[in-house]
Parts: sequence; structure tokens; C-alpha cells
Amino acid sequence: MYSNMETRPLTPRNAKTKAVWVGLGLLVASVGVFSLANSGNKAFLSKSAVREGLRAHGMQSTHTRTGSSSFSIRQHPNSIFGISRLHGGNAQSTTRVQSTSGIPDPNNADGFESNISPSIAEKVGAQLHLQQDHPLNIIKKKIEAYFDSMSGDNHKFKSFDDLDAYVSTQACFDDVLVPPDHVSRKISDTFYKSPTEVLRTHTSAHQTELLRKGERAFLVTGDCFRRDEIDASHYPVFHQMEGVKVFDPKDTPNLSVDMVVEDLKKHLEGMVKVIFGEVEMRWVDAYFPFTHHSMELEVFFNGDWLEVLGCGVMQEKILESSGIGPGKGEHMAWAFGMGLERLAMVLFEIPDIRLFWSKDARFLTQFEDGKITKFKPFSKYPPCYKDVSFWLPEKFEENDVFAMVRDEAGDLVEGVELIDQFTHPKTNRESRCYRINYRSMERSLTNEEVDDIQLRVRDKMTAYGADLR
Repeated sequence: MYSNMETRPLTPRNAKTKAVWVGLGLLVASVGVFSLANSGNKAFLSKSAVREGLRAHGMQSTHTRTGSSSFSIRQHPNSIFGISRLHGGNAQSTTRVQSTSGIPDPNNADGFESNISPSIAEKVGAQLHLQQDHPLNIIKKKIEAYFDSMSGDNHKFKSFDDLDAYVSTQACFDDVLVPPDHVSRKISDTFYKSPTEVLRTHTSAHQTELLRKGERAFLVTGDCFRRDEIDASHYPVFHQMEGVKVFDPKDTPNLSVDMVVEDLKKHLEGMVKVIFGEVEMRWVDAYFPFTHHSMELEVFFNGDWLEVLGCGVMQEKILESSGIGPGKGEHMAWAFGMGLERLAMVLFEIPDIRLFWSKDARFLTQFEDGKITKFKPFSKYPPCYKDVSFWLPEKFEENDVFAMVRDEAGDLVEGVELIDQFTHPKTNRESRCYRINYRSMERSLTNEEVDDIQLRVRDKMTAYGADLR
């Protein structure tokens, strides 16, 4: 959750790229929700969810694009951060895209329709992080090896990388202190199998489960899922890695918060050296609802300060609900989270997140276990732009647009951008125009196949209730 993600690449923290997020009311991402990570997808709240949260409070967001971990939105004191196809996109979804904007009622499954399309369902279990010589697996192994070397008599880190991606809403949200009415629970942002079961939005969904089973020092790596926008750094599936270490006062005399923070910094600074080499580092105060003494770790890399991860001392309530405690003065714990795609895109210089899913040997054979090598582009095929304009239906979620395009185009869509919007002065109806950029990473697309995809997208939008122009 500290992560989240996205899936967004690491970006410099400076005046031009820093995101300014004002008044969100609890954005949760990981470790308890910092799904730790810079996940490929920033925390587990989507950007549209953030915008909606701001609108609900009568505010606007002022920002430029930035990539950061769930732990890396510039925090407001009361905020909690949040957080396709490979085979040509020809699968037809049998699941209706839901336009309802509410949170599914766990006590009423009547008439509920899952929003998990075939293109998303087929990616469950793909587990790129377990594929030998894959960039995500290379980084994962480096981190696991480092924490194995840091294990001691009382704390031996155990790795979990094959946990079920389907989790209960209790584990995904309630156990990590996500408010009942938080926008991250909306069906427009999260993939629901049923009102009480979702595809995890962060690896922190397994945190209390593992603590209750007696695990006291562990790493969790897994694929996470979130409905989100479409561009080179966003994908509905991303990978997060988080770590937790619990301190027992019986093993650590005079245990204090300062001791926990010092141990946390020592572990994470050492991990960064393993990943980036000898680089300058700095700690930045942050806010996360599932931790206190929360921080972000930044490194000076390639001439810029980059956010790498989020972390902090775990909230006592999470420990207590996991059967550990009572909290203050006794058991304490730290946790951190990061997104693997974000790290890999920087370290391997991979420009498009879709490449991680490529089966093209020209991509896969460039990488070798244990080595970080720069990606060498093997082709750049021409793009094909198509616009679609429509009057918004009564219940509209921007993520629904992205989902409809992904369902039909799969990995043949490179980006979807809002290029124009207009509100009729008399009827007050809003019209929007989105530009869809189709481009394959492996071959040239024909006009015929793009036209066919575009027609299916338009048909799906009509069925959704949009009035095409």
C-alpha cells in the first residue's frame, strides 16, 4: 500500500513535477495500506478517485504528472493515499461495465455483476515477478537476498510471493484501516468478484493474515489490480513488494519508537545500496494512516531526486487486531512498501509499462538473472489516433472509459487522453472527447483492425449510456 499501484515510473521531485494534492480525506495505499509502494501505480487510489475526492470537498487538484509510491503523494495532514491484453484484444467481455458509482453492499449480492472482464481475469496468476530473467524477478531476488542477509536470531525474513490475488474486502480494506466510505472501495476503482471479494489492490491485503499466523518478519510480493487510466506508466496489473518486522520487548530490552525507526532506516538504506549502488539518500517526512513516524526515502539518481519507497512504524491498532500487543510500550513493528515496475522502468530504462507483459524474444532475451542491464529498443511502430466524442451519461466514471478501451484493444492501446470537454450553456450537459492512441510494440497495425477495435469501443460506450457525437 505504500506503494500502490501504480506502476508509475520514478520521477524527479522538483517544482515542475511535484504533485500537489490538497484535502483528500484518507488516501490508503499499503503496508497497511501502503501497499507499499510506489507501485507501479501510486498508492492504490486512482487519479480519477483522487479528483472525485477533491470535488466532493469543493476543491480542485493542482498538479503535473508525477510518479510516486502510494507512500509518495505530497500528503495533506488528513489524507490517506491511495492506489490489456497481450493477444490482440479480441476477447469479448461478457461482463457489463458498471456505471454505478457506489460501493458494493457486502450484505446484498442480489443483482450484483462482477466488473472483472476476461482480459483482466486471464492475467490473474501470470505472476511476472516469478518468471526467471524477467526484470521484475531480477529486482525481487536482489531485495530478498539482501533481507536474507539481514536476518538474525530473532528475525529471519520469510518471503511470500504466491498468495492468492483474490482477497476479502475485510482483508483488503477494513484490516488496514481504510474508511468504510472511502473512494478506493468504489467499483469504478477496484475489481470486484462479489460484494465481499476483490482482486487485491495492494499486497498489504495479506498483512494481518500473516501476522495472525505468527509471522514476525516477512516480505510479500504479488500482482495487484486496479482500474486506472491508460498511458505508458499505468496498467491495470502491477506488482508490489512490502516488508514487515515486528519487535518483541522480550527480545529487545527498553524497546522504543526511536529504536524501531533507527532499525528501519538501517535496513532500507542498505537495500537501496544493493539496488542503486552508492548514491546519496535523504529521508522526507510523510503521512500514512496505517503508520506513524512515516517517511519516504529518496535517492539522487541520474541528476535528480527520486522517490523510492514509503515506510513507517505500524499503527498499534493493526498490531492489536492481529493479536499482537497491546501496542505502545510493548510490541512494535515497522513496514515499508514499493512498486517493482517503477523501479524496473528506471533501472532498466524501460519506456513503456506494457513491455513487461511482452512475449517477444527481442525483449525477454535482453535480461539475465542477477544483472541490471539497459533495455535496447528493438522497434518503434507508427501510432494510429482515433477520437471519440460523447455526451456523458447520468452516472459517469472516467475509469469506465479506460476499462472499455482496454477490454477491446488490450495491449494495442498506448494511451487515452481527454483532449476536449464542453458544457452546454442551456442543458448543462457535459460533452467530452477522448483521443485513443493505438500502437503495437511488436508490429504495424492495419487501418482495418484499428477501425474494427474503434467500432467495438463505440458500441460498448453506447451500451454504457453515452450519447455519441
